[in-house]
Amino acid sequence: MELKRVVVTGMGTINPLGHNITEFWESLKSGVSGAGPITRFNPEKFKTRFACEVKNFDEVDEQFFNKKETGRLDLFAKFALISAEEAWKNSGLTPENFNHDRAGVIWGSGIGGINTLTEEVEQFCQGDGSPRFSPFFIPKMISDIAPGHISMKYDLRGPNFTTVSACASSTNAIIDAFNYVRLGKADIIVTGGSESPVGIAAVAGFNSMKALSTNNDNYKTASRPFDATRDGFVIGEGGGCLILEEYEHAKARGAKILCELAGSGLTADAHHITAPHPEGRGAAAVMKLAIEDAGLKPEDIDYVNVHGTSTGLGDIAESKAIQQVFGDYAYKVSISSTKSMTGHLLGGAGVVESIACVLAMLNETVPPTINFQNPDPHIDPKLDITPNVAKKRVIRAALNNTFGFGGHNASVVFKKI
Repeated sequence: MELKRVVVTGMGTINPLGHNITEFWESLKSGVSGAGPITRFNPEKFKTRFACEVKNFDEVDEQFFNKKETGRLDLFAKFALISAEEAWKNSGLTPENFNHDRAGVIWGSGIGGINTLTEEVEQFCQGDGSPRFSPFFIPKMISDIAPGHISMKYDLRGPNFTTVSACASSTNAIIDAFNYVRLGKADIIVTGGSESPVGIAAVAGFNSMKALSTNNDNYKTASRPFDATRDGFVIGEGGGCLILEEYEHAKARGAKILCELAGSGLTADAHHITAPHPEGRGAAAVMKLAIEDAGLKPEDIDYVNVHGTSTGLGDIAESKAIQQVFGDYAYKVSISSTKSMTGHLLGGAGVVESIACVLAMLNETVPPTINFQNPDPHIDPKLDITPNVAKKRVIRAALNNTFGFGGHNASVVFKKI
């Protein structure tokens, strides 16, 4: 069976660096930190009191949603709808120029409406024991509600589901969407992911695991991948969307094609519930699979957007994996962790970083890894992590890595068309 080619015809995002693609790219290439004091709840008694929140969200909220909708949507679903709307508009799709039965939505979210769940249980516990739960509690909370809302908005009647693989969720969604299109089971898939984890449960939970940075006095520089003084990741929120389309279908309707999604890979570390394999076993395997699936060689990749969470074990393991995959070429490929700016969007991270890869290709600019000051002796200093300042470079193909608790590894390759 001949596989179809899959292209990207639309992108959208809302994240700590901007409310749309343009704002995101301007902040990304300029090395802007999205970190700030937590405003979603009172963090006074928490070990971590900062996060990468979406700034001035009330303005966007009022523009997109009426009061009725606001009461029925968790924040992660709002992020999904906002990013999908931008991607849809950019794609040039109209109700008349595609088959609605062959268009679907595949979305990723690691923890869905966790804050809705927390709030409802809190209210119950503060009451007299009577189960006075909102009738919208369940449909507001469940992770699969985001693609449901998107499908209803654009009348997309094809595949519709959510992938959940912790921090790899949205990359898993992209890969599922990629496979549906290239296998000929759909012409168009709206894909991506969103997360709204800045709340008491997620922050306290990650704090108890010692996963989050507690550098409250220097929050702007707290997300510092590859730096020897890193002390954990910075939690973030937001979402992103890609419109994936079969190449000939996109050409036939005169779509503006941004790039090709050429390959993907999925592996498991089979090692530990939260820690990566120390030698990067699963990470190396997934990169190899994605590059081979794209019909490329390691030396065809010019840029790797790493998972790079700013955790001790993770950064070291991923750097080792890159050296295993690329050999001597590892010193020539550009590497960066955009989580140094956006923070870690958990289930939404993969798609936002995929968008960063596409923008890097289109603008021939590698975004930086900011906040790098102290080299880690366990990471090869000859690796080009694009420290602190963006650099110009022609990027023929870019690889995006996303890894998740449970040992999930997902990689995708985008290339110029």
